[in-house]
Amino acid sequence: MTEQVPEEPRSLDEHRKLNTEFTAVEELEKRIGESGVEHIHYQTATVSGRVVGKTVPVRHLKRSLETGVQLIRTVLADLRTDGAGIPLGGGENAREFVAVPDLDTFAVLPWDTASARFLCRLYEPEHGPEETAGRPLPTDARGNLLRLHAGFTARTGLEMRSGCELESTWGGAGEEAESRVSPAFHADSLERLRPVYRRIVAYGQAMGLDMVEGGHEGDTGQLEMNWAYDRAERTADRMVSYRQICRQVARELGTAVTFMPKPPGKGLGNGCHHNVSLWRGEENVFSHRGTTRLHLTETARRALGGVLHHSAAMTAVLCPTVNSYKRLLQGSDFTPSRVDWGRETKTCAVRLPANGRLEFRLPDALANPYLSHAVLLAAMEDGISTGIDPGPAKGEGKGTKSFTPLPEDLGRSLELFSKNPVITGAFGPELSGLFLEVKSEEWRRFRASVTDWETAEYVDAGC
Repeated sequence: MTEQVPEEPRSLDEHRKLNTEFTAVEELEKRIGESGVEHIHYQTATVSGRVVGKTVPVRHLKRSLETGVQLIRTVLADLRTDGAGIPLGGGENAREFVAVPDLDTFAVLPWDTASARFLCRLYEPEHGPEETAGRPLPTDARGNLLRLHAGFTARTGLEMRSGCELESTWGGAGEEAESRVSPAFHADSLERLRPVYRRIVAYGQAMGLDMVEGGHEGDTGQLEMNWAYDRAERTADRMVSYRQICRQVARELGTAVTFMPKPPGKGLGNGCHHNVSLWRGEENVFSHRGTTRLHLTETARRALGGVLHHSAAMTAVLCPTVNSYKRLLQGSDFTPSRVDWGRETKTCAVRLPANGRLEFRLPDALANPYLSHAVLLAAMEDGISTGIDPGPAKGEGKGTKSFTPLPEDLGRSLELFSKNPVITGAFGPELSGLFLEVKSEEWRRFRASVTDWETAEYVDAGC
């Protein structure tokens, strides 16, 4: 937690200068030589959180540290097209962008030690229009979070730290149910997934994730493996790495893994609770020192008020798929369906599980962590600066404060997102526009599709 925060480059030229500083390059070359790495993947995340990039032979390290790699910007829209076949995110004539690696994200891939990866920040090309040449690409979800957090710290003196509880569902590895009793936290259920969790822990630790605990969750084959909390952007980077690790483990073990928010069946959905706190140096401003009773400081109350006030508008980001709303509507006591908060209450949107942190229970396992942390940061800052009151906790006082209800589908969610200047402001006009473009097209495709339910319900109707 005391690790130095990397310098924040403001342009492509500044980032290149940081990457070509002699001592940094010398240390990196030494590490590469000792590990035997032959190829390095230069990676970034799309608006949906999908990892994309290019690979470069290690003999071109110095060149690629300076020049980065080039990708077409429609890749950030997952190379999706609209109903007319026009690529999203810039159309058919979309220009390229430059992906430049952050040296502190270098990691050797434990499943292929001849390969490593960098995570990159994205920039406009130097040969573009003078007013934008070399500037940070505004549709870079990862770069946006880094800039947003740096600005938040400059304004408030605070930093956000978070820990994410990412759930996944595994199949085909001998984890089928043999009992009507819930498999949640059952030792035998976890034992069935032993090959999975042992490899996840080994790979996670090798890639810099401080794996702390995990267990079999509330449905057959559902696994949650947690790593230590840290600054929000580091947690987001590690969540992206964790999902890649899970995909690799599934390939190696010949099984399947999904982060689908509500997989088929009657079990619980896959959530991704965000545990957040704000710090000034090494002081957690959400907690009074020496107090054991569950409590909220004034800063924490206001931050909580902001989160609750903006929850409905944030849902498009935190629950970003058509399938997400099956999880919210399933009627489970463990998935929130209302905007409220409570002390040690798992039925609420926000839970106070311990002094010093808030557990936000709305996000699901397909949330883009760079976007989810950005909107949470914006909501908390708005709550702090405007003094939003969260009202009493569930079961305390007279009733609870009323906030905008959660949307029941992706279409309504996108509508609320687009009308909230605080939440769209966390992205800026270009990134929020790209997000809306991609997700609106997803909603259009769903509405035009004939589902299995419709077929079963109507195929013989009218006879």
